[in-house]
Amino acid sequence: MALVPPPPPARSPSAADVPPSAVLTANQPEWSVGDLAAALKRTLEDSFGHVRLRGEISGYRGQHGSGHAYFSLKDGNARIDAVVWKGSFNRLRQKPQEGLEVVATGRITTFAGKSSYQIVVESLEPAGIGAWMALLEERKRMLAAEGLFSPEHKRAIPYLPRSIGIVTSPTGAVIRDILHRLADRFPRPVLVWPVRVQGDGAADEVAAAIRGFNALAPDGPIPRPDVLIVARGGGSIEDLWAFNEESVVRAAFASAIPLISAVGHETDTTLIDFVSDRRAPTPTAAAELAVPVRADLMLALDDLTRRRRGAMERKLDRTGSDLRATVRAMPGAEAFLAGKRQRLDLAEARLAPALAANARAFRRRFDGVLERLGRHPPELVLARARARLGAVDHRPRIALAHHAARKGEALAALGHRLAIARSTTLARAAAENARARDRLGGLHARLGHAAAGLIERRRLRLAAAGGLLGSLGYRAVLARGYALVRDASGATVRTAGRLGLAERLTLEFSDGTVSARTEAAEPAAEGETPPPAKRPARRKAAGKPAAEAPAVRQGSLFEG
Repeated sequence: MALVPPPPPARSPSAADVPPSAVLTANQPEWSVGDLAAALKRTLEDSFGHVRLRGEISGYRGQHGSGHAYFSLKDGNARIDAVVWKGSFNRLRQKPQEGLEVVATGRITTFAGKSSYQIVVESLEPAGIGAWMALLEERKRMLAAEGLFSPEHKRAIPYLPRSIGIVTSPTGAVIRDILHRLADRFPRPVLVWPVRVQGDGAADEVAAAIRGFNALAPDGPIPRPDVLIVARGGGSIEDLWAFNEESVVRAAFASAIPLISAVGHETDTTLIDFVSDRRAPTPTAAAELAVPVRADLMLALDDLTRRRRGAMERKLDRTGSDLRATVRAMPGAEAFLAGKRQRLDLAEARLAPALAANARAFRRRFDGVLERLGRHPPELVLARARARLGAVDHRPRIALAHHAARKGEALAALGHRLAIARSTTLARAAAENARARDRLGGLHARLGHAAAGLIERRRLRLAAAGGLLGSLGYRAVLARGYALVRDASGATVRTAGRLGLAERLTLEFSDGTVSARTEAAEPAAEGETPPPAKRPARRKAAGKPAAEAPAVRQGSLFEG
């Protein structure tokens, strides 16, 4: 804020200080401030009365609490204050809007309380979007087309940042509101980058502050903040214009730190709001978006701790109850072992009689074996077995000799039959070979005839195709006295209109090719028509009329 130097100390005028004109005007009447203001007001209202004034609305913030509306009308050269009384505001067909270019109809008057003149607006008509708004819309469309406002570039704000960077004026009420709100909700370290938020150079300072915060090292002596807040209080569109500059928007887009924009009031919109990760309606709301409420977190943490302690206690009680119920339901050691003991006693009682009975059974079996051995001694049993074996020892040799003799007779008979079958097979094979040679000779002769016929049919088809080619090819036409004209690129020339003067041509005749150049053509005489070209007469077959000439037969593609 510029400081105005104080006026020099007042001193009482002397006679030498009184100019001559003061003596002459000493008899003029004195005016009071109110009388002069009233006279000026009457003079201004009588001179202009009703006027139609065209300009851009600036500084409009809605109706005042009294119902009146205050704003300014401006163009590129000047500005005039405007007021719409409450009664006239409700009758306006076009309500005032920030940046709207309008034609206002009203009375020019003065406001004695501020020594200023103003227009009392009675009607408003839209005259188009103002220069500021037109420039803003054009810049907004350009940046949106580049994708700077795309939602996929938005990042989440850290839930509890370690430190917060603020880009704003250090002397305004904005920084005090933000710090007060942060202290109330959750105190965090704050880094303030002081900048101008209005006027020349403000946009460059804001962009440099955003880039400066991003240039800080995360673990440096001044740690890089986790979130940035770019804030400013409310104002007219030209007051907030620094935050519509392209340099500020691009710096906010390139910021690696999540950024919250809090420029103006809730109704103010600047381009940095579209590119930032979150937009706050006011600077105080930006502080609320940056940090949670510590008291709420403490209450939530206490509630979670209480719920966890209660859950653990309930779980322990439930587990203890289940354990006690299980212990009560489980039988004692005596009950577990009583049945086992009883079965063991029963088994012990049955074991001694069972062992005695088993011993008696084996003794009876042993006595029976001894009794059988006493009735039939082993030597006698062995002698009888040797006698039976000696009686049957010659039988296998005799059976083997008989079997070999039978197999020899069967083999001899099989050899005889095989010899007969071989001689019969050889005779049949010789007959079959003779018949096959006869069939092969017949097939060879038929193949020779078929090949000769096929060659003859192909020769006839080739001759017919050659004749057809000779009759349809352009060389046959050249042989009748015509020439084929080609230009320098080798393309065929069909009309004289395609040729220019001194253009190189190639003329192909039946016996060779020559080069030529075009010259100016002589125009034909009026009414003279070039004689039609004579059609060459068809050749007639020797000794036959033309109608009886033999037609060339085109061969079929499917002929063998």
